[in-house]
Amino acid sequence: MKSIFVVFIFILFVQFTKAQNPVTKDSITQLEEIVLTDTILVKQATGIVPSSIIGVKSFQNYSPSDMVSALNQIPGVFVLSGALNTNRITIRGIGARSQFGTDKLQLYYNDIPLTNGTGASTIEAYDLENLIGIEVIKGPKGTAYGTGLGGAIILHSEAFAKETTQIENNFTLGSYGLLKNSLRFSHSDTKLSLMVKYGHMETNGYRDNNSFERDGVLISTSYKLNSKNKISFLINHIDYSAQIPSSLSASAFNENPQQAAFTWNAAQGFEDNNYTLAGFSYDHEFSSKLKNTTSIFYTYLDHYEPRPFNILDEITNGYGFRSRFLGNFSFLQRKAEYTFGAELYKDEYNWGTFENLYRDNNGNGSLIGQKLSDNKEFRRKFNGFGSLMLPLTDKLKAQVGLNINKTHYDFRDRYNTGSENKNAKRNFKAIILPSLDLSYNINADQAIYANVSRGFSNPSLERSLTPEGVINPDIAQETGINYELGGQFKFFENKLHLDIAVYRMDIKNLLVDQRIGEDQYIGKNAGSTKHQGIDSELSYKFSISPKLQLRPFVNYTLSDFSFVEFIDGDNDFSGNPLTGVPKHRLNSGLQVQMRNGFYWNTTHQYVDKISLTDANTLYSDAFNLLNTKIGYRKQLYTRFSIGIDFGINNIFDTKYAQSVLINATGFGGSEPRYYYPGNGRNWYGGIKIGLKI
Repeated sequence: MKSIFVVFIFILFVQFTKAQNPVTKDSITQLEEIVLTDTILVKQATGIVPSSIIGVKSFQNYSPSDMVSALNQIPGVFVLSGALNTNRITIRGIGARSQFGTDKLQLYYNDIPLTNGTGASTIEAYDLENLIGIEVIKGPKGTAYGTGLGGAIILHSEAFAKETTQIENNFTLGSYGLLKNSLRFSHSDTKLSLMVKYGHMETNGYRDNNSFERDGVLISTSYKLNSKNKISFLINHIDYSAQIPSSLSASAFNENPQQAAFTWNAAQGFEDNNYTLAGFSYDHEFSSKLKNTTSIFYTYLDHYEPRPFNILDEITNGYGFRSRFLGNFSFLQRKAEYTFGAELYKDEYNWGTFENLYRDNNGNGSLIGQKLSDNKEFRRKFNGFGSLMLPLTDKLKAQVGLNINKTHYDFRDRYNTGSENKNAKRNFKAIILPSLDLSYNINADQAIYANVSRGFSNPSLERSLTPEGVINPDIAQETGINYELGGQFKFFENKLHLDIAVYRMDIKNLLVDQRIGEDQYIGKNAGSTKHQGIDSELSYKFSISPKLQLRPFVNYTLSDFSFVEFIDGDNDFSGNPLTGVPKHRLNSGLQVQMRNGFYWNTTHQYVDKISLTDANTLYSDAFNLLNTKIGYRKQLYTRFSIGIDFGINNIFDTKYAQSVLINATGFGGSEPRYYYPGNGRNWYGGIKIGLKI
């Protein structure tokens, strides 16, 4: 590994020396083709208020298996990752109190909703190599995208190359038995665009009982019927299995972070998933002033998960539609824009639990026993939305938006079929969520904006049950109001970019989880929280020579979050810092790119200590991580291209917790398990070959 790295350094030095050659007219012309920042994507979500987008240039900083690091580069976004299959995304602290997954935000693949009927999202089901960008709306200002308290994440699928046929293959090897291969075929002509991708990934993992294997097929196609009509079809199928090492106590974490939790290792706990997303879209342009996109979709999940305390078996079928109109008209001799539409998502969730007899299985892991529960849920959510942007002057724009949400739960206990039948329904009242935006262009390179918006979060159906398994109608939706001021500034002929946002969100009816068993939680409204902070991005692009460009960047997040009022039983935590969120985070890096195809990207991440208990009596340690990646890509001939890269993560082999479990409870006298260890020093390398047919 060291010898390969030395070779790359030597080649880079040679190329740097060559870059000092005298400037020619041709080299100046070619320099304009070097782009270190991400490809500019159309921001679909927020109109005049900016959202955050990362794309292929940010992805290039990391391994193709590492979506988490790419997301963590965005200020205000923090992903706690227990394993490749265990991620919890928080946006400005929203979702930090969730136990094992992502909720309180909306996830979309292009324009198709992916978040299930109770608000849970699983971004790990998607391959980073299938995406051209990830757009993040922080807070509830994205009226057309659900107005969740956390906001929304939109996964943009890879774009079609214009009128060409290509085959590409990207092969990656790395530490812990990492093997990843992605094969892509694409064809595009004046009417038909087709892309087929197959991806395989496997790894043994850093820890015991930590292997992961995934196969995925993506088919995306569109056909242009005429100048005003286009149809599109998408199918994404993922089949993956992943062992679960689970969290560790402080003693176990300090002793050996590579070990799995004792009971999970004994049970050889794992999860097996078959997931399918299918969508059909129709685009119609009524005129130059009005167009519509309508999609219908279907999702399927078959999930099987043996845990030490039981075995979970579940199947979810979801379907729905989304229709959105976009139009414009003249207002005060300027272009005004509007959008309106609706979205319906329904799913049927069947789940049951069984005894796990792993203790009686002679060390062979999990063994299914008697049925413990059998449940069926029908979940439905509807969003109606609209926004109107008016140009009041040449520099000042105003936008008003409105989202209306209606959610319904229907729970059926099919195990207790007698007098103790616990069937129940919960029909939430319609909630109205307005938004107001102002944007002022100081000049062509500088703009400021302001937003006031209201968001909400539903309790999941399981969290809305009483300990006896009956729906508790007294549990209310979380609601919050977001206040935000920000600006985007460019200086020195667009070389220096500064994006900054200052915000505050006040949340009422805070939903908290109360653990009443090893696998049983109930929810309750326990008070209110205050989320205030700063998100900032600073980057500078400059040329050392006509053949060499550098881009240093610094992204800083200040998260000053606290409980305003939080009473849990006899404990009053009012005024305490919010659990599960680091107050300070810093992501920085340097991207180096040469005209001849070489690049070298180095990134640094600092994460502050995290409170692990509501009483703030225990914290995780702050940590620093340093990663580097060097590569070469070149169009060798008209039809043939090649790329090669090599990277090292966690260069200094830091021992750290990549995820934590807040308010952990020990059972049977055992020590509470708070920590999910992050990977030690590891490497990866890959080769990419492309052929135009």
